[in-house]
Amino acid sequence: MEIKNLSTAPLGDSLFIKPMEIRYTINGHERKWDYIECHNSVAIIIFNVSRRTLVCVKQFRPAVYVQNIPLQDRNGPIDLVKYPPNLGITVEFCAGIVDKNKSLREIAKEEVLEETGYDVSIENLHEIKVFKSNVGTAVDEIHLFYTEVDDSMKKGDGGGLEDEGEYIEVVELTLEEARQICEQTTTLNNYCGFLYGLLWFLHNKSAYFHQTCSQSSTLEN
Repeated sequence: MEIKNLSTAPLGDSLFIKPMEIRYTINGHERKWDYIECHNSVAIIIFNVSRRTLVCVKQFRPAVYVQNIPLQDRNGPIDLVKYPPNLGITVEFCAGIVDKNKSLREIAKEEVLEETGYDVSIENLHEIKVFKSNVGTAVDEIHLFYTEVDDSMKKGDGGGLEDEGEYIEVVELTLEEARQICEQTTTLNNYCGFLYGLLWFLHNKSAYFHQTCSQSSTLEN
């Protein structure tokens, strides 16, 4: 991945967000609130039962990158030597916006194949939670799914759609690495939905897979 010529500018027309102003009265006081209308999305927790790893994706997020730069240096061209692009690298679940006339599971299935290369069935995509990604300005819904895969379901390299500007690296987290991410107190480039999903998996699924692994070892011996 090579990042060049990164700069910021005022937003013009956008296909993805629409800034709005909300006016209302609360307890007799007139108020104004900035609001950004945007697409809902799906995110998928993927567990590879063959490798006993969580399948995630790593990518460059421009908004995360700019947010990590001091406010006084954010306007216009950005010094990529002073502020290297790895400031915008995130590890997250496979995800995508809901912008097609398809069911949520169909969109989730497509995203898993495009980003990670695994071909999952719609029936094995289980929705576990719907939550708001932000309750301040951009209030979109994230539909979080869970699915299990094995090595035989790997049909491609993943990596996203290059013609749409997606450059995604597939990464695998062990259960211990997932725990370490959740326990770290330092600032991370992880959104709250990713941390929630890791905690959900560790609370609801990891004990089962540890037990299965122990039983397999006992049988082999």
